[in-house]
Amino acid sequence: MKIGMLAMSGVRAHDQELLELGLTLPGFVERSKVIAQLPSLGLLYLAATTPNDHEVAYYEATGDREEPPEVYECDLVAISTFSAQVKEAYAIADRLRLAGVKVAMGGLHVTVCPDEALQHADYVVVGEGENIWPKVVQAAAADERPRIFQAKEAPPVDIHHLPVPRYELLSGRPYNRYTVQTSRGCPWRCDFCASNVMLRQLYRKRRIADVLRDIDAIEAVRPDPFLEFADDNTFVDKAWSKQLCRALAPRKLKWFTETDITVAEDEELLDLLRESGCRQVLIGLESPDRNALEGVELRSNFKARWAYRYHDALRRIHDHGVTVNGCFTLGLDQHTPDIFAQILNFALETALYEVQITVLTPFPGTPLYSRLLSEGRILSPGAWELCTLFDVNFQPQSMTVDELRYGLRWLGEQLYSRECTATRRKAFLRRRREYLRKARGSEFHREHKTQAL
Repeated sequence: MKIGMLAMSGVRAHDQELLELGLTLPGFVERSKVIAQLPSLGLLYLAATTPNDHEVAYYEATGDREEPPEVYECDLVAISTFSAQVKEAYAIADRLRLAGVKVAMGGLHVTVCPDEALQHADYVVVGEGENIWPKVVQAAAADERPRIFQAKEAPPVDIHHLPVPRYELLSGRPYNRYTVQTSRGCPWRCDFCASNVMLRQLYRKRRIADVLRDIDAIEAVRPDPFLEFADDNTFVDKAWSKQLCRALAPRKLKWFTETDITVAEDEELLDLLRESGCRQVLIGLESPDRNALEGVELRSNFKARWAYRYHDALRRIHDHGVTVNGCFTLGLDQHTPDIFAQILNFALETALYEVQITVLTPFPGTPLYSRLLSEGRILSPGAWELCTLFDVNFQPQSMTVDELRYGLRWLGEQLYSRECTATRRKAFLRRRREYLRKARGSEFHREHKTQAL
């Protein structure tokens, strides 16, 4: 068979006023372009686990959510999508099936809404797909009837034995970043986070040698790539993280990843991040207001426990020459209309190099979705197209829907203005220079003291 891997990409708000503002926001626009140009690592892993007697090709839906004509030459097409794009993905699947092409779907959304997906696909995969995918391919080759495949029908995915993703399928494509996975999962359980809904196992780390092997495969396709570690939380295990950074340092790479605020508590790790080529870490701060963070993380109230350390932690990360993309979630239950000015002031005070603001979004399968649905606070249940992180589809507890919408717009205008962006970045660079000057002075003092002794 000829098997096509079809990626859906790009994020766009449905709120017309936000679209007019440029949301896909100015500022977020930079990040959304990056996301749009990231290859689907999940599909590349499926390609790597496809039996060798089948031909595999990689495709992307166009910017207007249309499939390239080449996919109609395939016998089976696997589609990867976010919740916000799933209805467009369903429309593509319907067209493919009408033309006689079999369709398989999987991912976060499909994992929690498999019966919905089965209305549009021949085969639906629930959970991590690598080990169950060969059975899907076998079913398609045998022209078996449509069905749902559960990942638990196969052995659990052993992250130590993942194959090299089929990066060579990306050859000739103009990606600005390439994705590598160093770990899966996150030890924290934030009620709004959809990342863990399809994982049978919790946080797992890959072998560093395997990570380097995957980077070699990327460099064979694109010399001097910018890497994005496709992890939910890279630096949970600090000792392992240091080993990873030491292994990366000689390669002179440039890379980005997502982590949590605890990275700031380890000075040695911060030094190694800079030395290994880390350009930026994305950290979910969610709110500068500790009260609003109470109960957001369900296991140990991690977010609230760390909130009072935010200023000092961000300063330490910045001092080591690593920029922070601070992410905030607007519309938490304790957020009043005052939160928008609070976030603006916090971003200026802490000299955040990048800022990402999003609206609290009840993704299907999350504890947040279940809670808001039971409280009657979801405005349009099943409106997955509003799961963009910018469209409001719930009733906030401490402000009106319009206050949240207009507050997001106002904050975006302020944060992403040229003046505010320049102010934040100049402050970061100034603090970085001051840190280096003091560090050089301390080193000079130590050297002369040693010589005197």
